[in-house]
Amino acid sequence: MSRPIQAHIDLSALEHNLSVVRRHAPRSRALAVIKADGYGHGVLRVAQALRKADGFALLELDAAVRLREAGFQQVILLLEGFFSMDELRWIETHRLTTVIHHHEQLAMLAEYRPRHKMDVFLKLNTGMNRLGFTSEQFPGALKALRENPGIGQICLMTHFARADEAGADESTGIQLTAFNKLAEGWHLPRSLANSAATLRYPETHADWVRPGLMLYGASPLPDATAAQLDLCPAMTVTSKIIAIQALKAGEGVGYGHIFRAEQPMRVGIVAGGYADGYPRHAPSGTPVLVDGKRTRLIGRVSMDMLHVDLNEIGNARVGMPVTLWGKEMPVDEVARAAGTVAYELLCALAPRMPIVT
Repeated sequence: MSRPIQAHIDLSALEHNLSVVRRHAPRSRALAVIKADGYGHGVLRVAQALRKADGFALLELDAAVRLREAGFQQVILLLEGFFSMDELRWIETHRLTTVIHHHEQLAMLAEYRPRHKMDVFLKLNTGMNRLGFTSEQFPGALKALRENPGIGQICLMTHFARADEAGADESTGIQLTAFNKLAEGWHLPRSLANSAATLRYPETHADWVRPGLMLYGASPLPDATAAQLDLCPAMTVTSKIIAIQALKAGEGVGYGHIFRAEQPMRVGIVAGGYADGYPRHAPSGTPVLVDGKRTRLIGRVSMDMLHVDLNEIGNARVGMPVTLWGKEMPVDEVARAAGTVAYELLCALAPRMPIVT
């Protein structure tokens, strides 16, 4: 028999979450962000569920090509652009759109001689200080693109550094003002809003929104749960109890005995560990569901197993179902307890994890 741990992907949840994007940004087109293998959900699987999106955004050229070969005709945007002249040939052949964020890319575009015009997103650095042209560099970069006969449509874009933080209105406003000042007068399409800005700052919606995390049913906002935002989890990771141990007061469980029982207790051993994608750094107290009842992780997560407190699960037995995150156990809550973010848990799903749809 195979190990009982598996990830259930709810395709209807993805479609529903796209409808939430539409509800918040009804006048904008939606670029569904499906990088990192669709945030761990499977890039082709996610694209099929989100086929009503106006376009897809990702980083991996090979995945973008696979989307085209699978028949998707929407805009497909490479968020980090290209890294060599050879990649430009693939981008042209498969009618991909690319972000331009540094002068080396401009130089390669100037040297390349495409047979067909290529659409680009010109990235502006308005304060994220990660990728993009500064306000001083922007005029020259835009001039180079406009004078290049191989370039088709140009869209201006930026990325917010703090749109997902409560109380960061001023920071986001400064970036928005800086972007609008640079974009003013050019009459070019614009793209600014990630998931958080799509939900919190309607003034940033512009021509294209770029939802990511919210499509997968996790909340990008610290002061609102996914349920409050009408988002449905697309991934539920489940397993089963494969053994039960009875601890005496003072006895430890797992590597290092970092958890010791203060009183007699039962401990459930669950098939699932960091080799499956569960965070090794998750501490005792991280929430878990056993047979639909809330309990806690205890001890150190090992490669293939973890341990849960069964003292409040009166009828606990081997084979009982366990939910690590997903429906009824929000991934955001598990991530907070583990000192990380939902992005990491979703993207860290291990290759050996069976996927069920």
